[in-house]
Amino acid sequence: MNVGLAVASLPLLLIEDERSVMEFIRTALERSGYACRTANSAAEGIRVLETGRFGGVISDMRTPGGASGADVHAWIVAHRPELKERMLFITGDTVNEHTMKALQSTGVPYIEKPFRVQELINTVERIFGKAQ
Repeated sequence: MNVGLAVASLPLLLIEDERSVMEFIRTALERSGYACRTANSAAEGIRVLETGRFGGVISDMRTPGGASGADVHAWIVAHRPELKERMLFITGDTVNEHTMKALQSTGVPYIEKPFRVQELINTVERIFGKAQ
């Protein structure tokens, strides 16, 4: 069995607390053929990751509820290491020194808000592969 094919058929987990941004990204992903599951916070995203199987994770860096995108990455490294190279961060906060340190320390690729649909899809295809 082609492992890449199996991973590509799994949904992506999208962690984003702003509903309008979540809907924008989910619609863009689904129109490009990706299945998508959503979570409203990093803490919820980790709970979803505990029970679900995913082809990759797209996470906002800052979400409410005391956990961040960096916390999701740390959880993945500890509990689902097969996903650590299958992450994308979204941030509108690259001027924040703490956010930049977290982005640099994880090494996870990121795109900055606001971004265009094509930039998102190009980045997603590069990291996760084209949708089947």
